[in-house]
Order: sequence, then structure tokens, then C-alpha cells
Amino acid sequence: MAAQCPLWMGLVLLGALGALQTPAQAQVSVQPNFQQDKFLGRWFSAGLASNSTWFREKKALLSMCKSMLAPTADGGLNLTSTFVRNNQCETRTMVLQPAGPPGRYSYQNPHWGGMHEVSVVETDYDQYALLCTQGSKGPGHAFRMATLYSRTQSPRAEFKEKFAAFAKAQGFTEDTIVFLPQTGEGPLIPWRGD
Repeated sequence: MAAQCPLWMGLVLLGALGALQTPAQAQVSVQPNFQQDKFLGRWFSAGLASNSTWFREKKALLSMCKSMLAPTADGGLNLTSTFVRNNQCETRTMVLQPAGPPGRYSYQNPHWGGMHEVSVVETDYDQYALLCTQGSKGPGHAFRMATLYSRTQSPRAEFKEKFAAFAKAQGFTEDTIVFLPQTGEGPLIPWRGD
């Protein structure tokens, strides 16, 4: 049975989720000397944390997702994700535009039309990446998400621990952090595109 959890853009998978009314967060750092060419390819979203009410309500239904990152001609990234929605596989592609130093991107939120910023905060390129997504649904409606990307569906315990510490440093509490279960064939991607 497919979970009712659409694709999440931020990188990925990446945040078109609803937002709580919270103060805007300070801009986060990016991976020093970020190398986009090493970041390309397949990633699984193995962990998520968010301040979104929607996320808190649906986190038990979310499953590990798979996304492919490919370069665009203008130096950005195409993020292609496949997910199950209404018992059918769907694929969505979004374009992440460079937004400042290498490792920071912006994208147009398809659900609300606002801009979101995605920062690759830390990565070793071969095994894991920690990302932070920030945006706004409107004045006073700040959205934040932390994501653990893994090159495999079974991230090592040390990367899960690193992600939990990273998420807590971003202000997320234990109840807003989730490690996503594997889905076997056709990983799901949470996405609020209803």
C-alpha cells in the first residue's frame, strides 16, 4: 500500500511543506570548497527534520526517497525525484539555481510560489550530505527543513548520529527528527503538492 506522501523538493528533495509561524532563521553555512560535480548523481533522503505542521502530522507515513541530481547549462542543478502518489509512480523535476557561494541554491516553491533556499552544509560526496532548506509561505510563516542524504539506502549509524546533532543544532527537537524506512523498489519522496 502506498503512503500518501508526495515529493519533497529539497533536495531534496526539498521543502514544499507547510510552515509554522516562527521567526526567520539566520543564513546557514555551506560546505567549504563545495564541488558540485562530486555532488551529482543518486541520493536517498534518509533523514528529515522540519518545523512544518504537515510534516509532524505525516512523518509516520513518509518513506525513504531517491533523487537524481544533474547539472544544468547555467550552473544549477536538475533535481529529479520519483514518488508514489495515489498508488501510482510520479516523477517531478525541479531546477535549483545557484544562489550565492557554491553549495547554495534557490528554487521556486510550486505549491505557494515563494522562493526557498537550499544549502549543502556538509558532505563527503561519497556517503552522506547534510542539507538545510529555508523559505517562507508568507510574512511570519518561516519554513525550515534539515535533510540527511545518503548514497545508499542504509546510511551508517555515525551519519545518523551526525544528522541528529546537526538537526538539533538547527533548533529542531527530537520529535521533529525522523529517519525514513527503506521502501525497496521505487523509493518514495515526501512532497506536499496537493
